[in-house]
Amino acid sequence: MTHDDNQITVIDENGNEQLCEVLFTFDSEEFKKSYVLYYPLGADENDDEEIEIHASSFDSNAENEEGELQPIETEEEWDMIEEMLNTFLAEEDEE
Repeated sequence: MTHDDNQITVIDENGNEQLCEVLFTFDSEEFKKSYVLYYPLGADENDDEEIEIHASSFDSNAENEEGELQPIETEEEWDMIEEMLNTFLAEEDEE
């Protein structure tokens, strides 16, 4: 993944590059990983559709700047991510 401020380029399962907006990133002590939540750029312009938010883990200690995005593999990780997302969205609503 390459990232530019709040955007990352993600390769989807079909090998297509997709520019995505980063919602937020966070580190987990429990899983010893960093996580990024993002959604396809332009998705927020279409009010009719629910924005599909994606999450991946990455190694923030990678030698190069571009940590490889890894799929989330466990239910525990998904639960934690969902909790972080809900907290994030709740805080957004308060502003």
